[in-house]
Amino acid sequence: MGIPKKNIRFYEAEGLLTPRRNSQNGYRDYGEEEVETLRRIKLMRKLGVPLEEIRQMLSGSHTVADGMRRHLVTLERERKNLEESIALCHRLKEREEPLCALNAQALLEEMASMEHQGATFLNRQIRDARRGRYIAPWAVTVIMVALMGGLIALMLWGFSVDADQAPPLPLVIALVAIPAVVILGVVLALVQRLQEIEKGEIDDAQKY
Repeated sequence: MGIPKKNIRFYEAEGLLTPRRNSQNGYRDYGEEEVETLRRIKLMRKLGVPLEEIRQMLSGSHTVADGMRRHLVTLERERKNLEESIALCHRLKEREEPLCALNAQALLEEMASMEHQGATFLNRQIRDARRGRYIAPWAVTVIMVALMGGLIALMLWGFSVDADQAPPLPLVIALVAIPAVVILGVVLALVQRLQEIEKGEIDDAQKY
C-alpha cells in the first residue's frame, strides 16, 4: 500500500484505526478490514482531506459527499488564494526592476489588505524559523560533548602521567563515568528534540 509504519502508528494513535491484537504474541493483527480502512485513509489524505473529516466519515456520522462538500470549500478558497498570489507575481514580473528598487512597504500593505479580505499567502518565514531550530540543539550538543570529552581525556592523561598518585581504579572509572553520562544525556536530549522538530511544532501531523 505504500504507507510507512510511522503513519500507521499515527493513525492508530488518532483512533482512525483499531487493529486486533494477536492473543499469542500480542502483535497487531491487520485483517482485510483494517487494510481496506488504510486504503481509504490513504485516498482521503492524498486528496488533502483533514484527519478530523476522515474520522467523521469513518465513524459514519458524515458521508463521503458530506466530507467532499466541506473539502471543496477549502480547495476553492485555496485556489482563490493561489490565483491572487499568481496575479501579484505576474504584476511584479512585468515591472522588470531590481529588488532594491521595489517598494516593498506598499506591496506588503496591499497584501495585508487582501489578507483582511480572506486571502492567504504562502509564508516561507515559518519554514525559515523551523530550519533555524536545528541550529541551537546541535550547537549545544557539540559544545557539551567537546567539553565533557575533553574533561575525560584530561583526567585519563593526568592519571596516566602520575600513575603512583592516581586514585583507585573503581574511583577512576566513576570519575570518568560522570562526564560520559552527561554526554549520553545530551545526545539523547538532542535526538528527542530533533524528533519534536521533525514531528512539527507548527504543522504537527499535517504531513501524514
